[in-house]
Amino acid sequence: MSADSPNTDPLEFLKGMWGSMGFAVPGMVTPTLDVGELDKRIAELKTVEGWLRMNLNMLQMSIQGLEMQRATLAAMQAISQSAGSAEANANPFANPALWPWNMMQQPGAAPGSDTAGKPEKA
Repeated sequence: MSADSPNTDPLEFLKGMWGSMGFAVPGMVTPTLDVGELDKRIAELKTVEGWLRMNLNMLQMSIQGLEMQRATLAAMQAISQSAGSAEANANPFANPALWPWNMMQQPGAAPGSDTAGKPEKA
């Protein structure tokens, strides 16, 4: 720096040195003193942060949905296995969770059947 220009911006001097090397100055290497540029960078990074949070929430919801689907399938498989067991066929009251299922399996127990709700003829 020369003595006749004491107000020379050090960043401009650094940019000039980098520019003479033949490649541009990386944005993160040299900090800026422009408040508008800083506001622009902050706004851009906040936009990216919001986008990433939204994607994270969508990913978490997808995982939770798949976990619920897996739990439902496991419960349905457990019910179907216990419904098909010899003990369930021998004693319809063995598993209270299967009572509605056993009731539906009985002939004439369905609400839409012809014998439901009609008294038996003697």
